[in-house]
Amino acid sequence: MPQENKTTAGGTGASTHSALAWIRLNYDYFKSIPGILKIVQAILGIFCMIFASPAILAGTHWFLFVVITSFIATLIWMSVYFLGVREALQLPINWILTEFLNTVVVAILYLTAFIIQLTSWSPNYHPHLRNPNLTAGVIGIFNTLAYAAGSYFLYIEWKSSTPTTSPA
Repeated sequence: MPQENKTTAGGTGASTHSALAWIRLNYDYFKSIPGILKIVQAILGIFCMIFASPAILAGTHWFLFVVITSFIATLIWMSVYFLGVREALQLPINWILTEFLNTVVVAILYLTAFIIQLTSWSPNYHPHLRNPNLTAGVIGIFNTLAYAAGSYFLYIEWKSSTPTTSPA
């Protein structure tokens, strides 16, 4: 099968096939427990953003900062797995440890964020403002648990991939 060449503005031909040959779509990852957890984290993050927006109180500003930052980080990790970036780049990075540390930090930040969100809205504000923000805080609890579970599975994977040394 001949390769398809496209001519660029400079007049040189570049093979489309070879430029994207490193991409390998990995659907199987999202059938595993860590992959399903990433999907759950992203979906719960979307619902947190929906219910907490717009940020009226200072606590909600922090909550949305944590939610949006962790949502972006989760999308980046999902892309890394979906496109097979880990396998393609062959960088000297301990990917599992890096993701584990990221997920632990996000779980801790989510813990602080949902506590602040729920305590900020616990006084008796008007229900049309209060109820969605309390809902966002409760969803934040579930997302904290999802990130904590993701941290647990990453820890197990990291420990199983780290060679153990026996005492001499």
